[in-house]
Amino acid sequence: MAPVSDVRHVLVLPDRDAAQEAAQALGERFGLDEEPRLLRDALAGEDDAEDAQWLVVLCDEREQLDPGELDAFAGEWEGWREEP
Repeated sequence: MAPVSDVRHVLVLPDRDAAQEAAQALGERFGLDEEPRLLRDALAGEDDAEDAQWLVVLCDEREQLDPGELDAFAGEWEGWREEP
């Protein structure tokens, strides 16, 4: 049995709506086995919900997702992919 890796990709998006839309589109475009997780990431020192970024966290145990394609995908929602 091949070892399972713990590869995760994190997409940073500007708001909740973009994160929700991107999470849904990710499954459709990339055929994900697992639903992406959405997390709110408040900017340091900011208490206002308007000053939050949203993270879409993807598990990629089989290492099938191309980082370049994920970069381009996140850019469609004015976001980016964080390097691990």
